[in-house]
Amino acid sequence: MTESTINNRDDLISYLQAAMVLEHATIPPYLTAYYSIRSTTNSDAAHIIRVVAVEEMLHLTLVANVLNAIGGKPDLTRPGFVPSYPAYLPDGEDDFTVDLQPFSPEAVETFCKIERPGEAPSAGSRLVKTPDGGTDLLVSSPTTEGMRFYSIGEFYAEIVEGLEKVAAVDPGLFRGSPDLQVGSEYFYSGGGDVVVVSDLDSACRALRFIADQGEGLDSGIYDGDGELSHYYRFRQLQLGRYYQVGDAPDSPSGPPLGISWDDVHKVKVSARLADYPEGSELAGVARKFNADYAAFLALLTKAFTGQPCLLQDAVCDMFRLRDGFNRLVRNPLPGSDGLHAAPTFEIPAVTP
Repeated sequence: MTESTINNRDDLISYLQAAMVLEHATIPPYLTAYYSIRSTTNSDAAHIIRVVAVEEMLHLTLVANVLNAIGGKPDLTRPGFVPSYPAYLPDGEDDFTVDLQPFSPEAVETFCKIERPGEAPSAGSRLVKTPDGGTDLLVSSPTTEGMRFYSIGEFYAEIVEGLEKVAAVDPGLFRGSPDLQVGSEYFYSGGGDVVVVSDLDSACRALRFIADQGEGLDSGIYDGDGELSHYYRFRQLQLGRYYQVGDAPDSPSGPPLGISWDDVHKVKVSARLADYPEGSELAGVARKFNADYAAFLALLTKAFTGQPCLLQDAVCDMFRLRDGFNRLVRNPLPGSDGLHAAPTFEIPAVTP
């Protein structure tokens, strides 16, 4: 068994802060693919991606509840919270980059890699050495330099074990104010309930739910509530059919999905502000979008630090960004060989 990388409350806070970065980091790629789909087309795919994006918000909320419960402070406005895309995420065999890209077979393949079940071959192989060079991985160990996790599921398993270890020697671990908890009255996703965290049992339940809903590692295709994990939701787009209860993992037998890969705005992959002509209208729209997204993160921070009633507004705001998306993705980006513009998610600093 690998020696624990979590030995005290400070280590737990570092891990949970990293978990918030991870859960949020999937949202810009999912939204970019979602809004690149042309209006009135690809309704099946758009629905699947939208549902997963909302459930990532649920995961973000659950991590915030655990962090608040042990006396940490969620902050989605701190520098570096939003990664610079392309970003790296863990994969069991090799590293792959997560780009901001239009809906495409390549995008769906990346989404499946993000969510793919990844149980380490043995208890001693949960941590693997980070490759030399390249960009830092989002799910590297925040307490053990040069090591990353075999998968997102193993990352959460490490946190659960750390919680159990620290709680056994620190009876005051769950010292956070109950007033900071986001309850089910403030957030509804249709894909699971918010867990109010007050002790070890509820904290572990919240974190195991995140890993299970993403990867389907413990429950298979469907979870205990009859919901497909994110991995298998995206696999439907690759296999062209919906899953039904009783299906084998690679053999969905439900109705076919209608997918038209051409009914998409072909946006520039992982566009940057430097790609926009200085002083152009598109550059102004891209900067405004980034400012609006910064305001969205500031609103989430307020919701997670004492004003949980604001969470419903924040979820709505995530989809109110549609106008900014559309003003970009529907217009060609000069100098990009006919590719269209897209948000860059280069977020300016904002005081929450």
